[in-house]
Amino acid sequence: MQSYYKDFFKKAKIKEEVMKGTICVDGVVGVGKSSLGRLIAERYNIKLYEEPVLDNPILDKFYYNKKRWSFPLQIFFLNKRFKMIKEAENLGACVMDRSIYGDVIFSKMLADDGDMTKEEFELYEELLYNMLENVKKPALMIYLETSVENAVKKIKKRAREYEQIVPIEYWTNLDKNYREYFDNYNLSDFLKINVDDIDFVNNLEDREYIFDIIDRKLGLK
Repeated sequence: MQSYYKDFFKKAKIKEEVMKGTICVDGVVGVGKSSLGRLIAERYNIKLYEEPVLDNPILDKFYYNKKRWSFPLQIFFLNKRFKMIKEAENLGACVMDRSIYGDVIFSKMLADDGDMTKEEFELYEELLYNMLENVKKPALMIYLETSVENAVKKIKKRAREYEQIVPIEYWTNLDKNYREYFDNYNLSDFLKINVDDIDFVNNLEDREYIFDIIDRKLGLK
């Protein structure tokens, strides 16, 4: 059976132009995207677009009633990410904590689990494809890879109440989808970094290791 994501990248028609200086950071929940995004913003003195989680009026409701809130939540995220991309095109450089390019991962999972209806997912897809036709490629997509066990440890440590009720099966499935998505990713220049044994937040040596990889990928070294 052919991968959904392989078909997705065939259908996704984005502009050939590159948004110079635009870096996207993606990966499963708990991998450290937000932390790396902040460090990148500080390192290169560029604007950080944070994922719309803290000021999201739907997210906590979603975790307690997925069938009711899945579609509104995904439209909320999609709309916010499209707005960010449009703003980013007018900047010289920026970094994004998740982006519109990977938004489909969560919607596909919700549709697969029956939390989003077939009709809702088809509407979401149509809207996403229409939006992607109007955006440019990022200069660099960074995928932070980690094991499910390490991601769950970090999720428990940060103790967001609505995340604590999520079963391990969900995080395992999320990891599977992320790996499949990035195995097929072809929209832009791409960098995968496994962070299982790296603490770039608290260990300066590990942080410099990460930035050395990014600098070389960006042609800064």
